[in-house]
Amino acid sequence: MSGITTHVLDVSTGKPAAGVNVTLDRQTTDGGWETIGNQQTDGDGRARDLINQPLIAAAYRLTFDVGSYFNERQIEGFYREVTIAFIVNDASQHYHVPLLLSPFGYSTYRGS
Repeated sequence: MSGITTHVLDVSTGKPAAGVNVTLDRQTTDGGWETIGNQQTDGDGRARDLINQPLIAAAYRLTFDVGSYFNERQIEGFYREVTIAFIVNDASQHYHVPLLLSPFGYSTYRGS
């Protein structure tokens, strides 16, 4: 398990969102972004292996391809992607960033 994980729950069905492509980026010293991980959510809606390098204190962002997820299910959605940017201040901690998703809204929080 990596130092950053996520879980996507489709609240419109009450089930995990399997097959959502998730990209993990880390902000570089020049203010740009570097992709350091990419994974599809598993059958339980989880991405557990996004980063295969040591976690460092930095700004990170998770980008979820929710447009493809809903299109594959023939559901009209409003959002093409959801991006959650956050700060890792203590690299010794685990950061779990869940996404609660519906076709017309989303919510997130820092999980455990």
